Amino acid sequence: MATIFYEHDANPNALKGKTIAILGYGSQGHAQAQNLRDSGYKVIVGLEPNRPSAQQARADGMVVVAPDEAAKRADWIHMLTPDETQAAVYEQYVKPFLHPGKILGFSHGFSVHFKTIVPPADVDVVMIAPKSPGHLLRRVYAEGRGVPSLIAIQQDASKRAHEYALAYAHGIGSTRAGVLQTTFKEETESDLFGEQAVLCGGLTSLIKKGFETLVEAGYAPEIAYFECLHEMKLIVDLIYEGGLSRMRYSISNTAEYGDLTRGEKVVGDATRAAMKKTLSDIQDGTFAREWIKENKDGGYHFNDLRQKEQQHPIEIVGAQLRGMMSWLPGRDAKKPAEAKKPEPEQVVNA
Repeated sequence: MATIFYEHDANPNALKGKTIAILGYGSQGHAQAQNLRDSGYKVIVGLEPNRPSAQQARADGMVVVAPDEAAKRADWIHMLTPDETQAAVYEQYVKPFLHPGKILGFSHGFSVHFKTIVPPADVDVVMIAPKSPGHLLRRVYAEGRGVPSLIAIQQDASKRAHEYALAYAHGIGSTRAGVLQTTFKEETESDLFGEQAVLCGGLTSLIKKGFETLVEAGYAPEIAYFECLHEMKLIVDLIYEGGLSRMRYSISNTAEYGDLTRGEKVVGDATRAAMKKTLSDIQDGTFAREWIKENKDGGYHFNDLRQKEQQHPIEIVGAQLRGMMSWLPGRDAKKPAEAKKPEPEQVVNA
């Protein structure tokens, strides 16, 4: 069982007088920076001054300076840029100013675990990874509550790295809910596996395969969409609130019997074998090397995959049906292919 830390375990004064630089101001960056500031910590945001996110940070009342200046001023440098650009940001802006006694922080372990970033031995290297999107981290903090986080120590040059990391977790509000001890290895590999095999890759493939099966059998695409995608939220919300048992309690006996007798036939031993292969590719670095190479080559294959998915029939019929749902936020927004992708930043734990 994981060790869990709470507010009484943290010493916020450990970071008193220290300057925390947040590099990146996207999903996690804006939330962590504002939560830390509102907790009384000294925070600066490192961004190129002409980026839209820099304008937003200033509008939010944050002190914004160039990334290298932020790294130079800071006692704690927290990396919240995307995995695929993090090494370049580190080499250009952070490494020259990473002197003994400083703290290098992350909210995902990819770069350190797969050694695209290799910090010097005389600095603390820590991770505080909120288990929620940034907007939820910020909202729950503002309500006086917190979301759980993971905490990990990769290097403890100061012999106080755990104390510092727990103080940071306190600053973003996570000690209000609980902070779970882990390692960079465990967080990185389990996070990638969850994204690929279940939360994103597994789920989207399951939805599409169900949709395609019904349509190929002659059922209307609109009906297939409702049964295989639209109602997914209803089920996931029940699971989120109370686990699998809460979901099974809430559905009909017919649905529960179908779940218990047919689910393993659809997602069974063959799927488990594929999951084990996926996990193996993560553990031995195969996936990391592939992703790093993809970005070095310009990301063309990735972009092709994106375009292909946007043209899938489930996306087309879904866009039409969502036009009927007046309660959905952003119903009149552009389709993904037309909309500008948000300024990138590390999206923590899917």
